[in-house]
Amino acid sequence: MDLRQAAYVVAVVDEGSFTAAAASIPVSQPALSQAIATLERELGTELFHRLGRRVQLTAAGEAFVVPARRMLRDAEVARAAVTSVAGLTTGRLDIVALPTLVAEPLVELVGRFRRAHPGILVRIAEPEGADAVAEQVRSGACELGLGDVDVADTTLATDHLGDQELLAVLPPGTPLNADRLLPIGRLAGFPLITSPRGTSTRRLLAAALQRADPDLEPKLGVVTEHREAIVPLVMAGAGAAVLPEPIARAAAALGAVVASLAVPISRPVILVRRAGPLSPAAAAFRQLALGRATG
Repeated sequence: MDLRQAAYVVAVVDEGSFTAAAASIPVSQPALSQAIATLERELGTELFHRLGRRVQLTAAGEAFVVPARRMLRDAEVARAAVTSVAGLTTGRLDIVALPTLVAEPLVELVGRFRRAHPGILVRIAEPEGADAVAEQVRSGACELGLGDVDVADTTLATDHLGDQELLAVLPPGTPLNADRLLPIGRLAGFPLITSPRGTSTRRLLAAALQRADPDLEPKLGVVTEHREAIVPLVMAGAGAAVLPEPIARAAAALGAVVASLAVPISRPVILVRRAGPLSPAAAAFRQLALGRATG
């Protein structure tokens, strides 16, 4: 087995088909298919179920892909360590981030990083949930993760980049007290617009309501997987939302009423990485993030 074969398998998993994988590398599809078939013969088992134009990992393929990702990541670290002698001129940095942490702080950090290292391609992935940030770093799919859950895993390391407050975002014209503080009980009286159960902000909101009153049941108005629709839904009068401060401030500029909660809700901003050496690109990004955190 060589790195090329491992890269081809991972590309098929990521792209969903042999055709798309070949185009993403790029390499001809027959060459990619032949390399994977050779690998399967060497391993003595099939890695994929071929389902017409689609493919699905076999049990052996599932077992193969995680160490394959790690092998490719380690090879990238070694390659980048050599090329770093000439500076960060080429390479790639894969980051997985919660959608609500992309606007702040990830956008600013990536902008500063790209201005300093314009030859580095940055790829930003979205996890399926808060816990999936650590899993994508652990598996090697991404080198860095930005989430709000600390991890107790000896294979991973974390940096606390600060805390982010969540604010109430209310429809235009909603009256507030002079102090512009919203009691948690009054928030529960609004029909709430939330992301699905298990997502970061939904979890924080549920915990805050329980702390305020164990019998307090939120009144859900809209549950949506389309996070970009939450602010427009508030503006349309569909209900209220609790959102990270940067998103809430942007909503205020559109005319939404924004209030601090009388009992504040905040969350940590956590940078997740694998324990051990980072690629030069990831190390440079981490130093940039730590510098921002310390002011």
